[in-house]
Amino acid sequence: MTEKEMIKISVEEFSRLQNYMMVAEKDSESYKRMKRRYIELKVILTASGINLTELDIIKE
Repeated sequence: MTEKEMIKISVEEFSRLQNYMMVAEKDSESYKRMKRRYIELKVILTASGINLTELDIIKE
């Protein structure tokens, strides 16, 4: 997998995950697990040089 492919997949997953987080109860176990993945994806994307200003709608 090329770096561009990895970034594309990560951006798509980040977007999809945020949509799920927006409809989940914040105190639920599901939300807590999603938030862990959300943080991982933020680290991956930031390390890849992606500006998350426009992409990050959760902002946690």
